[in-house]
Amino acid sequence: MITGVLPRPSRTVALSVAGLLAAALLPAASAAASGPSAAHPQPPPTLSTDAPAAEPEPHPGGGAAPPRTVSAWLPYWDQEGAYQNALRHADQLHTVSPFWYQAVSAGRIDPHPGAGERRVIDGLHGAGTKVVPTVMETMKKGALAAILTDPARREEHADALMRTVGTRDYDGLDLDYESIAATGDSTYRQVRDGFTALATDLCARLHKLRKQCVITVFPKTRTTGRIWDYAAIGRVADRMRIMGYNLHWSSGTPGPIADTAWYDDILTRATALVPAAKLEMGLPAYGWDWPSDPASKAKTRHVTWKTAEALRHKEGVPYQFDEVSGTPHFSYLDGEERREVWYQDARGVAAHLPVLRRHGVRNTAFWALNFEDPGMWPVLARG
Repeated sequence: MITGVLPRPSRTVALSVAGLLAAALLPAASAAASGPSAAHPQPPPTLSTDAPAAEPEPHPGGGAAPPRTVSAWLPYWDQEGAYQNALRHADQLHTVSPFWYQAVSAGRIDPHPGAGERRVIDGLHGAGTKVVPTVMETMKKGALAAILTDPARREEHADALMRTVGTRDYDGLDLDYESIAATGDSTYRQVRDGFTALATDLCARLHKLRKQCVITVFPKTRTTGRIWDYAAIGRVADRMRIMGYNLHWSSGTPGPIADTAWYDDILTRATALVPAAKLEMGLPAYGWDWPSDPASKAKTRHVTWKTAEALRHKEGVPYQFDEVSGTPHFSYLDGEERREVWYQDARGVAAHLPVLRRHGVRNTAFWALNFEDPGMWPVLARG
């Protein structure tokens, strides 16, 4: 996202993509989310007291195993494929967050299809990976803000979240609440403080049960992310995940999904407020397929790395890599209309990781399992 105003990262496109997921995505600069989870694109409808540090895992060769530094969201609309993918890479996965729950009111958390599947939970636990399901929300404008700014309704909501984590042998919860990003100037401080109070309460309750508290947030730049109090969240959460994608998004103009200079700005701000060890930088494993003409009424389409590469080969167009942003792209003709695809692959991730290293950030998360270029795994293993 190198074009000035960024859509806020979100996973909504997963629903229309992903979002996780995930991005369920709105980019970092725009005020309005589009769809159930702006940063995490999702599938079409048709489809504190910190928790105690984990003990080092035993390594087959003796001593402690190399630390697992990768987390990933598991999309419910591709549950089996994503689950099998997670098992293949369990030696790298610190945490898997199935995109399983949606907050719809103060006292109600609804499951997505397949939520709580015990075979998936048990299989991931057996592979040594934590299972920290995501609760997202797509409430109507102002609904979440009304909950957050009312102490009684906020407590009711925390109670509902704790009931959800108690339904299975989960290792914690990941809160991915995005609609508040569009809060206006007149109320944002109250909403920000209300979200901080919810996170503080929830994390304290989870820690009493020796469970992890993960909070997913938009990138904080000069113009975005102010609704999240990074410093306060960093004090109470075990991990803060920054959705580092949707620099350009579905409702905007074609361009990189992420960018090296953007990452540097995001992490300069984040590491000044939150210990680097608590940060997870969210990386995209997806992209967007835009009409090249901004006046076109044609829709933007969500692509994963897999579907983007399949489309590129089908159209017989060359692979191109933008060295400035560190992202692949290509264009093609759809009938008489030219379209432009920007996405992410292993080469792009390799170009972005040095920025994370410069800021001391080793932990990554990506949206989403089974979207990705398989070559990402060895790149992520090198840190």
